[in-house]
Amino acid sequence: MAWFKVSKAPKGEKAEKKVAMPEGLWIKCNNCGEIIYKKEVVRNLNVCPKCNYHFRISAHERIGLLADKGTFIEYDAGMEASDPLNFKDSKRYKDRIKDAQKSSGLKDAFISGEASVKGINVMLGVFDFSFMGGSMGSVVGEKVTRTIEKGIEKGFPVIIVSSSGGARMQEGILSLMQMAKTSAALARLRDARLPFISILTDPTTGGVTASFAMLGDIIIAEPKALICFAGPRVIEQTIRQKLPEGFQRSEYLLEHGMVDLIVERKDMKETISKLLSMLTADK
Repeated sequence: MAWFKVSKAPKGEKAEKKVAMPEGLWIKCNNCGEIIYKKEVVRNLNVCPKCNYHFRISAHERIGLLADKGTFIEYDAGMEASDPLNFKDSKRYKDRIKDAQKSSGLKDAFISGEASVKGINVMLGVFDFSFMGGSMGSVVGEKVTRTIEKGIEKGFPVIIVSSSGGARMQEGILSLMQMAKTSAALARLRDARLPFISILTDPTTGGVTASFAMLGDIIIAEPKALICFAGPRVIEQTIRQKLPEGFQRSEYLLEHGMVDLIVERKDMKETISKLLSMLTADK
């Protein structure tokens, strides 16, 4: 009696060879669908080398690309959302906040502080889409407002990089109030004759687009970014018509005068530096 038995594949059939592939080595481009070596994408500043699609990046990565090394000083780092409406849908809002904080490592969807860009002092604020879709609640609105007010106090230009799904529905009217509050702060910044550069990345939508994001003295967009109030699918379902190709993307908005410049990520810091030099020449 045999202790071991070796099974043979039927004649004409070849045994399939399985190759173990480590996870996280490859990434699929959301635009062209190509499978790309992830390290190649990272080396290219998280931009697809095939089609130039700009992947979403974290707030900390964005700050590292824009601010001079070692100059960023974060303000209001401890602020986090409460639950004034005791909101609950499929999950309690308090639990959603805790989950978002755990997964993103952030207190909320906006990081702000003081920095320099090629030697020019600025107030810099950056959204992080990984925290509840970069949505704007009371904390985000307050931090955006404080960033602008600190710019007025210090006499610094203000730069805000947006990446947001809009106002945070779990805070109801309180989140919508942030649209007016941030816009009013920008009016005071303009009265102080200080520049505001708004940078729009994929996606910038809803109440953020409908307020401070589109009030920049200079509005810059990354290539192929979705920039809108209501998304294209909602509009198509409402008007029951097919929208034009590329509708609500950066290139379409530039063509129709809604943004001033489209700038690739690798050129962003240099472009901002030149703009700041011109806008602050008389300071």
